[in-house]
Amino acid sequence: MAGSLFGQLLRLSTFGESHGPAIGGILDGFPPGVSLNFDAVELQMSRRRPGQSAITTDRDEQDKVIFLSGIFENKSTGTPIAFQINNQDKRSGDYDHLKDVFRPSHADYTYQQKYGIRDHRGGGRSSARETAARVVAGELTAQFLKTKGVNISSYVSQVGNIKMQSPIKFYAQAEIDQNIVRCPDPTMANQMIDLITQLKEEGDSIGGIITCVVSGCPAGIGEPVFDKLHADLGKAMLSINAVKGFEVGSGFDGVEMRGSEHNDIFINDESGVTTGSNNSGGIQGGISNGMDIIFRVAFKPVATVKKSQQTINSLGEPVELIATGRHDPCVVPRAVPIVEAMAALVIGDHYLRQKAVL
Repeated sequence: MAGSLFGQLLRLSTFGESHGPAIGGILDGFPPGVSLNFDAVELQMSRRRPGQSAITTDRDEQDKVIFLSGIFENKSTGTPIAFQINNQDKRSGDYDHLKDVFRPSHADYTYQQKYGIRDHRGGGRSSARETAARVVAGELTAQFLKTKGVNISSYVSQVGNIKMQSPIKFYAQAEIDQNIVRCPDPTMANQMIDLITQLKEEGDSIGGIITCVVSGCPAGIGEPVFDKLHADLGKAMLSINAVKGFEVGSGFDGVEMRGSEHNDIFINDESGVTTGSNNSGGIQGGISNGMDIIFRVAFKPVATVKKSQQTINSLGEPVELIATGRHDPCVVPRAVPIVEAMAALVIGDHYLRQKAVL
């Protein structure tokens, strides 16, 4: 299957389906000699796992990671790191009624058209279950980046029309995880939780935005033209299930500014070269400039809702669909570690590519 390999020097290949025996991945190109914290891996997995709170899906996967290679005495060896995560809480029968039905805004119809066959049990390969493998690889990469002074912070900044009003900044994980929606603004978080809870009771769903801040990334990371750093970050984020939008720095709001307002003026003082503002989001010409890398990721409402919807079956006949199974009313609380993971994989890959140049 094309499209299951990500990265150039640091390469992640994932495998498995949501209702198969297991999912997993192979992370190749990871530097040797990195001391690895497996408790931190489990923590990130717990932040992504289903069944973690009243506003997530009821599916209860423990997501225990089994490492198969590439690690010796808690350090990376430089050889491919292979791992798997067994699927335990499967209820494939919940999807029997979908065998010949195309769910609205899912990958059912497009997978059928592309492959001529599809796994209707939870979406198979198109399921967000696949992202668990990304979180494992991303956390390992984040640990490598921390040894280089690079840290990543992602948090929920909007659910529906409820938005954080605070300036974008780097938040510690403890501040982000102080509530179940992973918004560091307690007042806005409570409003978000109320909205998600209401929609869950109504059998509906809502979208949201995750803001990501990468601090400590040195200037000079990224490639010109096709492999610009923000282009690869955009590709990484848009590869996550339910993502429909990506913007870096000032993003779409920048179109309302004059060039004289938008330009980030360089300053050279005792702390080194910085900029007076950061409308570029830490990236200029596709290359990091040493400022915080800032971007936002927009997630659509979860497509599976427990309301009656009209669709068609494999014969093209109109049918009424009332979905069953266990699904999130809002995906963004569980997507925070996924955004962090994909950011780490991109920054890590480009960091190694820059070291190969020098």
